[in-house]
Amino acid sequence: MSQMTDTIQALCQLPGPSGWEDAVRDYLCAEAKPYADELTVDPLGSVLVFKRGRKSPRKPVMLTAHMDEAGVIIKQIEEDGFLRFAFLGSIDRRVVIGKRVWIGKNRVPGVIGMKPIHLTSPSERQSIPQTKELYIDIGAQTGDEARKLVACGEYAVFDGQIIPLQNDMIRMKAIEGRAGCGILLTLLKEELPIDTWFVFTVQQEVGCRGAFGAAFKLHPGIGIVVEGAAAADSPAGARKGCAPGRGPVIPYQDGSTIYDRGLFEQITGLAEANGIPWQVNPLLSGRTDASAIQRSREGCRVAAISAAVRYIRSPSCVGCTRDFEQMAALLRLLLADLEVKYV
Repeated sequence: MSQMTDTIQALCQLPGPSGWEDAVRDYLCAEAKPYADELTVDPLGSVLVFKRGRKSPRKPVMLTAHMDEAGVIIKQIEEDGFLRFAFLGSIDRRVVIGKRVWIGKNRVPGVIGMKPIHLTSPSERQSIPQTKELYIDIGAQTGDEARKLVACGEYAVFDGQIIPLQNDMIRMKAIEGRAGCGILLTLLKEELPIDTWFVFTVQQEVGCRGAFGAAFKLHPGIGIVVEGAAAADSPAGARKGCAPGRGPVIPYQDGSTIYDRGLFEQITGLAEANGIPWQVNPLLSGRTDASAIQRSREGCRVAAISAAVRYIRSPSCVGCTRDFEQMAALLRLLLADLEVKYV
């Protein structure tokens, strides 16, 4: 595997749910600092890195990926030692039962559980369990024992073991954000054709909050979001949407943004001219940090270059390392094209 894939794997293994991105931020700052002309952490916790290129654009160019991942937050410790929780971000409750989690900085291990099937009614078996029906089992026998290990307000993340699959596919948690972080970190270490801001945002999973503050501060003319897109190529999806392994996803619209038509045509044209496969996502679902960047101040031209990810926001995301490499190649081409057309 490439050095960039190794970086993405290292990032995916770090804990970083929305609001607790510290471990990811520390890693990115340490890796970026030797290559940065300016590095700041804004009040929300997003990392803003500026690197000079050969030329300066008319207005700032901002490449964005989000650091955070979907997780849970502990909200109650019951007297029998079980933990009640709420989700951080949009998580499909169907996929979390029986999954392992790590709680807090001390990485207390736990398992998400619910009432066993042989104690459920026929109607209960036909419905998706509500969050209030789920709990985390850390093996504690009493509430006092649990409180010695865990406190209310602490976060938990899924145990995202990395498993290589066939055809350059790989299983990891948090690919939808960390793949973008790894791609941007790789580009940041290279010589650039134009001055570029690399922005690693916080709290995207709970409302694109970090991107709003970063875009307001930088006032970019162009914002490019690099992240994951929900794939729909499972048997249930009937191949109606995007799929890992078919190249970068270049959306023209999603659930919260109509992307700049000129940038869309510029990026797809570069892909076509350079033999990079690409795809759209006809489902028009989800949202990205572009929704916040686009609306900042008087408005900003935005585009996205995404990786199709199966089972997004789950403990077992599946993406394709070929897509990550092609996304990086396409971003290099775009920055070089902007040197000609945007300086």
